[in-house]
Amino acid sequence: MPDAADEFCALFPAVYLRFCRRRARDETRITPQMDAVLHHLAMSGPLTIGEMARHFARAQSVVSEIVDGLEKKHLLERMRDARDRRRVLVWMTDDARELLARRAQVLDPARVARAMRALPPAQRAQLLSGMRALVRASGDPDA
Repeated sequence: MPDAADEFCALFPAVYLRFCRRRARDETRITPQMDAVLHHLAMSGPLTIGEMARHFARAQSVVSEIVDGLEKKHLLERMRDARDRRRVLVWMTDDARELLARRAQVLDPARVARAMRALPPAQRAQLLSGMRALVRASGDPDA
């Protein structure tokens, strides 16, 4: 009988290839730099171009160009700071938040749901129980 760890490692690529989330044809394409800006804004909240330039250690003109591109894709918007009307803040649109949420999904929920529906309920429950147990057994306190 093969070692359970070896068998899991052999099966995992097949699971990943069958269920990984693929980019939809109509999904907005963004560069790695655009992705970094969106993730930074998602964690920090609205910022000025200058604040982002300092964080990324890039020229303001470079960050401004990235922001312009994201704005054209309707992923960012500029707004005046309510406390200081001279400051212009950059913030994510709902489309940007939805894009980040989709991109964070490793697996395609619809593909997984179709396969899960094909399993008998007891087998589905065993699979989920086993996956939870494996994550807990990893020893990671966040699991």
